[in-house]
Amino acid sequence: MNQNKKRNTLKRQMKINSRTNLHYCLYEGCFIVVLTFSVFLILALVSYHSSDPSWSHNVVIKKVANVTGEIGAWISDFLLYTAGYLGYLFPIMLSRVGWFFLRNRHVKGTEGFVTWSLVLLRSVGFLLLLLAGTGLAVIYCSVSSSHLPFNAGGILGTVVAGKLLPICNRIGTTLILFSFLMIGITLFTDLSWFRFLEFLGKVLIKLTQLTKEQLQVISWKNLFLFHSLKNQEVSVAIHQIKRVNPTLILESQDMNLKVKITKRPQLEIVDTEFKAHQFKNSTIIPDLSLLDKPVKNYEASASEEELQKKSKELELCLVDFGVQSQVVSVHPGPVVTRFELELAAGTKVSRVTKLVKDLARSLSVISVRVVEVIPGKSVIGIEIPNKVREVVSLYEVLATKQYQNSESSLTLVLGKDIGGYPVIVDLAKMPHLLVAGTTGSGKSVSLNTMLLSLLYKATPKHLRLILIDPKMLEFSIYAGIPHLMTPVVTDMKNAASVLHWCVVEMERRYSLMAALGVRNISGYNTRVREASEAGAPLLDPLQTNKERKPQELKELPQIVVIADEFSDMMVVVGKKIETLIVRLAQKARAAGIHLIFATQRPSVDVITGLIKANIPTRVAFQVSSKIDSRTILDQQGAEQLLGHGDLLYLAPGMGVPIRVHGPYVTDEEVHRVAEYLKKSGEANYVEEILDEIKAFQSLNSFKKSALVGGLEEEGSKQDPLYNRAVETVIQSQRVSVSSIQRRFKIGYNRAARIVEAMEIAGVVTSIENNGTREVLIPSQKIKC
Repeated sequence: MNQNKKRNTLKRQMKINSRTNLHYCLYEGCFIVVLTFSVFLILALVSYHSSDPSWSHNVVIKKVANVTGEIGAWISDFLLYTAGYLGYLFPIMLSRVGWFFLRNRHVKGTEGFVTWSLVLLRSVGFLLLLLAGTGLAVIYCSVSSSHLPFNAGGILGTVVAGKLLPICNRIGTTLILFSFLMIGITLFTDLSWFRFLEFLGKVLIKLTQLTKEQLQVISWKNLFLFHSLKNQEVSVAIHQIKRVNPTLILESQDMNLKVKITKRPQLEIVDTEFKAHQFKNSTIIPDLSLLDKPVKNYEASASEEELQKKSKELELCLVDFGVQSQVVSVHPGPVVTRFELELAAGTKVSRVTKLVKDLARSLSVISVRVVEVIPGKSVIGIEIPNKVREVVSLYEVLATKQYQNSESSLTLVLGKDIGGYPVIVDLAKMPHLLVAGTTGSGKSVSLNTMLLSLLYKATPKHLRLILIDPKMLEFSIYAGIPHLMTPVVTDMKNAASVLHWCVVEMERRYSLMAALGVRNISGYNTRVREASEAGAPLLDPLQTNKERKPQELKELPQIVVIADEFSDMMVVVGKKIETLIVRLAQKARAAGIHLIFATQRPSVDVITGLIKANIPTRVAFQVSSKIDSRTILDQQGAEQLLGHGDLLYLAPGMGVPIRVHGPYVTDEEVHRVAEYLKKSGEANYVEEILDEIKAFQSLNSFKKSALVGGLEEEGSKQDPLYNRAVETVIQSQRVSVSSIQRRFKIGYNRAARIVEAMEIAGVVTSIENNGTREVLIPSQKIKC
């Protein structure tokens, strides 16, 4: 029984095997037949000639030019007449079907040995490809009759284009047919367009990374080599995969490969008779001969061999710490040299940043600064101090054509960048500047260079200065120059009064500009100057006294307030000074008032958030910690500076600061320039500022006397008009700042101080909700 079962099972297995072999032979035979017919069609289509007897027309000549004979001529004519150029796709389609039979002869599907659903899908794709291709060929291709029997798309394309063009026009039809064409190619060839674009992008990236020499010897075979490499990587066993540190592939492994070294520029120096071109005939603009000429230090410039050696030393130091890199260029400067490095693929910049102290130790220098981002380049920068430091002279920067050709009267000289180019900026565009740095970092010298660059550019008619010097030493040299609006302010309480006057002056200027319909101080001055030249000067629209003739408007100068140490103001005056600074920083730009504030204590209680938000332009000298650097620049880096004028300049709207080496100016040079200016003109102080200071001092004395009584008598001694003002107020039983201003023809600030003194003395009440005051002393008392 068991033997019979085994015998039957063996017979069934032999039948199955024979049937399988029969199917194998059948599909291989189909492949050979289809392949043969495909080759036949290719030969027929390639050798097509319009003079052959064909399906679409009859000819008298019986000689057939087609290599496949009369049958091939008929078949090729039929395909080309029906589908045009797309008729050449039929042999490709047949080859694809034959290959499909051969490849799937071992695969069992749901309907026999071949998955006929896949065949149907390929057929739909070919049909879409044929319809879309013939339609596009009819719209965009034109051929002569010797190549095709009908047109580029055949009768099929003519029907498709004829149906769609009246409905969708040319552009719409093109979009529809092109989308069907892509879908048909995807279904017929199993092509993924996204993978194709990804592959094309990889090829383009490889091409962009090649050098000229590599492009000359490249072959198309090498471009597609990464596919075979990728397959080899997949076949490698997992346990054989080892972690490989990223390495930088160099064009040449020669250690003697020279690095590109950028030469320092030669500055174009003008003669010592230079004056700003708009003030050449003015005697108030000093000559450059008052400054010391620079002395060339030949030891400060390193040779090319030394820079090449330093580059290799830097590369080896980074290799010791596990960072592969290559120096691609070197930019020597007066104080530091920047080495631009290209890191290996996958290396983070933070790894180099953490090695700052280790690199400084290995290179035997004071400090090393890493520039993480260089705009326009894919490299990083490492700035190393020079062995011999070159002193930047103010003379050579002021004598450059960049400074000479500057049109602004608020041109500031910051120094030279690391490449030796002069850094000259416009204060009007900043429009305010915040300076911070520790003692000895060069902050005060930099303020002197800024002051001298302003004095060399503008006359007192166009520029007025207010200097605040709590140290009583830095700006005392400038006392008495004609540009000052007030004596150098050394008392911080008086500084608050000066800033208060600046706020009042700002509001007055805004009122004048609004009355004239201009938007800034330059537009105002142009309007006033044109009216004066036309013989019809403009009158003051703010004058309220009808008894007096309105005064003519004059050009308003730019006002620059420079404070050497404004942290003392923040400590002495308190919150009020911050409010004044913020208000000026917010609105004073259009009014022509600009601030330059410096401090040696860049802490958050001095450089507050409101001040930083309204003064985006900052200059940071050497600071003691990263926290101080972040306070002034919102990023670290200032703690790695070298001091003695080495600074970072953060321009408005820029996220990356520029390293600048400030020029050095001696006290003798400053004395010579200041003495020249004092001889050229006398100081013309603004009385309103002096009255503001006196009124503030008077108010302080009132407050002190209020503690011991006798306030009214003390107040009368401080202001000569106080008694007469009290008399007028008691008699009229009305009080306001404007009425006292009109009655005694004094300034607004002085009248306001007198009214405040009356309030403290008990003559009038404080301001009520409706903005008025009441007189507390009856009028009968004064008559007695």
